[in-house]
Amino acid sequence: MDKGVNLGNWLVLEKWMSPGLFAGTDAEDESSLWAELADSASIERFRTHRDGYILDRDFAYLSRLGINFVRIPVPYFIFGDYGKFIGCVDYLDKAFKWGERFGIKILIDLHTVPGSQNGFDNGGLSGVCKFHTDPDNVDFALGVLERLTARYAGYGNLWGIEVLNEPVSPELWSIIDVPKRFPPKDKSAAEGSNGVPTEFLREFYGRAYEVIRRQSESARIVFHDGFRISEWVGFFKEPEFKNFIVDTHMYLMTFALTKGHGELSDFLEYIDKDFGGTISKLSKSFPILVGEWSVDTASKKAAELTGEEKIRYYNQIAEAHLRAWQHASAWCYWSYKMQLDSPSFDHWDFGKAVELGLLPLNMISGNKAERLAGAN
Repeated sequence: MDKGVNLGNWLVLEKWMSPGLFAGTDAEDESSLWAELADSASIERFRTHRDGYILDRDFAYLSRLGINFVRIPVPYFIFGDYGKFIGCVDYLDKAFKWGERFGIKILIDLHTVPGSQNGFDNGGLSGVCKFHTDPDNVDFALGVLERLTARYAGYGNLWGIEVLNEPVSPELWSIIDVPKRFPPKDKSAAEGSNGVPTEFLREFYGRAYEVIRRQSESARIVFHDGFRISEWVGFFKEPEFKNFIVDTHMYLMTFALTKGHGELSDFLEYIDKDFGGTISKLSKSFPILVGEWSVDTASKKAAELTGEEKIRYYNQIAEAHLRAWQHASAWCYWSYKMQLDSPSFDHWDFGKAVELGLLPLNMISGNKAERLAGAN
């Protein structure tokens, strides 16, 4: 099984992961931040962040832990040809070089699109979900996928290309109440926003597959389930689709949304039955990547734990997740690092969680794990 981590908040910014980047502004998402900063300030702030957030030493460290691929969220303006946004494709070039050196493959994840596909802050445009209503936005996104494929298909360490991150379903849009949770800065721009219909997503995925296949017959293509994984049974099949994988994101936030706060035993049962049961069943229909997960339980009780008690709690949560993923083809933790000095967020930071013992080293099988365990 492939084991990965997300390099979140490097090329696609998220305020909760690096609040200092948003200092001096009222911005809650990346689009608003770009809009508020003057051009010179934007260039300096973003370049400083990108230059220092991920380096070759990070790839060396992840390789030492037994991580063999990274999922890199990229924005739709990666090539620097959209509005006032500054491109960042040169950083993705560096990632491929570092990956080659340290034996790590790259999953390119188109994390944002014009008009947004979910209205989340991580989609770059809070409270707005209108990507699917504008054919020009759709064509632009397809063009980005085509260019990314042409640029990186020849690299031996390309793990795959993800067509679109987290297109929200109409059902989840309502359950979360996205406009309330992620208030839009411009309410008029958000008018008409709603979840992405399955009918649209199926058509878009078909077009994206064709665009990528025109540039590469062999690149693995990744499709996010759009928070409706069961609806894809029977859709992804040969000969229409080859060398693909379905990405699903499984967070215990879903427990909190549907059941409220729970005890440790409740979370362990939910992970086993809901997460593990879903993957066990649907992996018979298509290969599955758990592209985002963490040991966060959204539990107030867990947030108050310290010392060995905290370690034991999160070890059990982590081990339950890893049992649940046994029928998946790969998993990828969210996220590698954060710029926060707050113990309540330690478990979101992969590197910190490993060093603190919250994520047990036995999650990495083989000799590397044994050497690391012996060294500690």
